[in-house]
Amino acid sequence: MIRLPEELEKQIFRIVYIHHMNLRTFDLNLLRVLAALLADPSTVRAAEVLGLSQSAVSAALGRLRAAMEDPLFVRQGQRIVPTDFARSLEVPLKAILTDLEQLLQEHVDFDPSRVTQSFKIAASDFFAVMLMPHLADILSRRAPQMQVQLVDLLPSSYVGILERPGIDLALVPETDFPSWSAYEPLFRSRFVMVARQGQPELLQSGVRPGAVVPMDLFCDLGHVVFSPEGNLRAMGDAALARVGRSRRVVMTMPVFSGVCLAVAGSDLVALVPEHLAASMAPRLGLQVYTAPMPLPAATICMLWHKRSTGAAAHRWFRSVVAEVLRALDPGLT
Repeated sequence: MIRLPEELEKQIFRIVYIHHMNLRTFDLNLLRVLAALLADPSTVRAAEVLGLSQSAVSAALGRLRAAMEDPLFVRQGQRIVPTDFARSLEVPLKAILTDLEQLLQEHVDFDPSRVTQSFKIAASDFFAVMLMPHLADILSRRAPQMQVQLVDLLPSSYVGILERPGIDLALVPETDFPSWSAYEPLFRSRFVMVARQGQPELLQSGVRPGAVVPMDLFCDLGHVVFSPEGNLRAMGDAALARVGRSRRVVMTMPVFSGVCLAVAGSDLVALVPEHLAASMAPRLGLQVYTAPMPLPAATICMLWHKRSTGAAAHRWFRSVVAEVLRALDPGLT
């Protein structure tokens, strides 16, 4: 749905509210019929111009007369002529329809290079690594005047985040989303264990990178947990509880980058998203292992309010975000 600019709404408001009509319920298509009749007062010729039947034009004229409480056209011999009130609408009506045509054309011919809009994304700092650098490159080339802000996302309020002022998109695990929202699955996120190269207990056990860490060793190692709220239990603990085990949590971090840095500078280990581990491991000297318990992959979705679905800039921005993140999981359909 295209939202009319404020000035254009005011112009239409002046016409339809003359007789206490409600702009929200007024059919704007009737204005096209009125304009055609003012240009050539003949229901037959107006029907030809509009591509409608004469009966449809006559019916529309009847609705206009009822809505505006004016005959609009009166018979004079074999022809109809506009009333004084109808004539007073001719110039502003032509301006309104011209502005509407221009607005619709701009919607079709959307050019991201001219957009100065700002978009705010609510997401974890995983996306600071896996999305924002690629997005910065794309925007610098295709939409240099656009602004993007990445803000923190609290896991306890995945859906409620859209009710915060100014939030345009949220990147969250798939769940039961409310009916007023729209979403698009982008990629699947699997968790793996990371440790620094030369971590003594892993080295002594002979577990090679990529291999499954024995359950007893995994539970005995000191763990760093990602939790913006400082919770000592997270997804990994729930997975362990399902097989009757628990791990030793030593530290929590509100951001994944902090988790990875803590692991790189100590003998602690952590569960992090596989895509992030692949990106950060070469930079920080980390090695990647497979956890011993089943960890179902989460499907990460792009979530937004349905009111923004048809907006040209929002639609284009969503397509760019999807373009970047779908590359993480080409097999997702």
